[in-house]
Amino acid sequence: MCGRFTLSVSPEVLAKLFELDEVPDLEPRYNIAPGQAVAAILAGRGEARRILRMMQWGLVPHWTKDPGIGARLINARSETVAEKPAFRQAFARQRCLIPASGFYEWQNRANGKQPWFARLRDEECFALAGLWQRWEGEDNLVIESCNILTTPANDLMRNIHPRMPVILPPADHELWLDPSTEDRTRLQQLLLPFAADEMTAHPVGKQANRPAHDAPDCILPLPPPDQPGDLFEPGN
Repeated sequence: MCGRFTLSVSPEVLAKLFELDEVPDLEPRYNIAPGQAVAAILAGRGEARRILRMMQWGLVPHWTKDPGIGARLINARSETVAEKPAFRQAFARQRCLIPASGFYEWQNRANGKQPWFARLRDEECFALAGLWQRWEGEDNLVIESCNILTTPANDLMRNIHPRMPVILPPADHELWLDPSTEDRTRLQQLLLPFAADEMTAHPVGKQANRPAHDAPDCILPLPPPDQPGDLFEPGN
């Protein structure tokens, strides 16, 4: 799964990478958690090719009577997203990109879960594959929400966690966002593990466990261990 991520780049970087005409001045985020507002990039209409909107992380299907369901729908498995009732309509027509600088996964260890921070080796911003929906309730309540697709982990991430978020390279952004593309097979071919040799990961302090702690120290590597056997290697 993907339960936390970061976004700490300038509006100029976002505008260039995602071909946006307008980008709000977003505060750097180092521990984005479910239920919070996240930046989502959608296919635009008219003259705007793409737009950035802030949405709740946790998909609320347009047909549900309980918007609280979003807390359970922060991710969607790429293997079944086209069939699941909660996701299939969004997968067909309402796909989005979620900008990120990195993401966290938790490794099961004898002394508890160890958080790891993963990012691209070149430390550039990237796009996570997402879905979005607009929910309308009583008293004109409107919730725009999104989630993140996951895929089996690559060779780097596999011994940290069995799954990882889908990272889409820039060459796939246009196809993923295009609402006229409804070929499920073609879309699902995009939802593969990202190349392991283009990524890096390191263990971080357990302050990342707390959603309320959103600071740069969340992504700092742990200091070298006193004993070599204590090193949290992904391959160990």
